Amino acid sequence: MANQHIHCTVSNCHYWAQGNMCDANEILVTSDQQGESLGDSFDAPQASTASQVQATTCMDTCCKTFVHKGSQEISDDGVYRT
Repeated sequence: MANQHIHCTVSNCHYWAQGNMCDANEILVTSDQQGESLGDSFDAPQASTASQVQATTCMDTCCKTFVHKGSQEISDDGVYRT
């Protein structure tokens, strides 16, 4: 994510970094509805195959890239720390 800053305050996420930064190499933000219907292994690397969706407010969206810090499934989605 060269020259981009993704801020995240979810400190129990595997990709959270000092200064409330997201340290994932890529992220997927989608609607809550689509996020719930996609499996945990569906993430940013597969984003080009996802259907486009619309959201009404920021409350209708979610970061699909969240992985709980310390999880054994951190490589299931194809995303890695930079």
